Amino acid sequence: MNKNLGYVFKTFDNTDLPEGDVVIKVAYSSVNYKDGLACIPNGKIVKSYPFIPGIDLAGIVASSKDPRFKEGDEVIATSYEIGVSHYGGYSEYARIPGDWIVPLPKGLTLKEAMALGTAGFTAALSIHRLEENGLSPEKGKVLVTRATGGVGSIAVSMLAKRNYHVVASTGKESEHEYLRKLGAKEIISREEVCPEQIRPLDKQYWAAAVDPVGGRTLATILSRIEYNGSVAVSGLTGGADVPTTVFPFILRGVNLLGIDSVYCPMELRIRIWERMASDLKPNQLLDLIAQEITLEQLPEALSNILKGKLRGRTVVKLA
Repeated sequence: MNKNLGYVFKTFDNTDLPEGDVVIKVAYSSVNYKDGLACIPNGKIVKSYPFIPGIDLAGIVASSKDPRFKEGDEVIATSYEIGVSHYGGYSEYARIPGDWIVPLPKGLTLKEAMALGTAGFTAALSIHRLEENGLSPEKGKVLVTRATGGVGSIAVSMLAKRNYHVVASTGKESEHEYLRKLGAKEIISREEVCPEQIRPLDKQYWAAAVDPVGGRTLATILSRIEYNGSVAVSGLTGGADVPTTVFPFILRGVNLLGIDSVYCPMELRIRIWERMASDLKPNQLLDLIAQEITLEQLPEALSNILKGKLRGRTVVKLA
């Protein structure tokens, strides 16, 4: 890889791969914020190097000691320890435990699965949890923050497909047309969502929100959610501290839903992937949301995602 960006190529063989029941010939991986952090010394993701990052991978089973999987099966593996403490998807082959593997659902190709990846799974799980808590299109508007990012882009498209009135928040005026194409009915600035002063309770604007930002943004959203509405939070790009009060919860019955895509139970994980292959599959996944790069182009993409310069999803072709 490009040494100027701090990355180098290193050749491993199968004996270097960590323990696992299933060897996968990787066809595609993807670029996530956590992958960018895994590649910098102060990212606090990987404890020791050399290491193979990539928290997402999709490919074909090359060999298996797990009776649930056989040679030739198309599979997906995301999250758990992949790309964090266990070698990940930026490799021609990966060996991982069978308990971390999801069979590729009908309705998705391997490339589409990685165009979704952890970001898509997080968006879908957010929508699933919101709907479990009573959200439906007739309830009102749904806010999506950081709407041009991976989670945000896919959430906008998924919600629009299900006929929700989507309000997309972004700090990039140049991306308004992109968000409209995804299905956003309204586009508001980052400053409109998160003003300088946060009120304990503000006017009620949205029935629900998908928020991968956290921090002060989440605090403001909570103060503006309609009675008995919900916020699904999945990230902390805006900071880990949330300066809120109990008022939204005890005076408006607001629900704060934590979205964990890493250790989500396998039964629910499979259910969410099946939804991503059907009613939650974005219509514009490959022609608008996702772009494909090679392994050689990966260093620049990893650097750019940390700078907030990537739009939508970036798929890495390995096969």
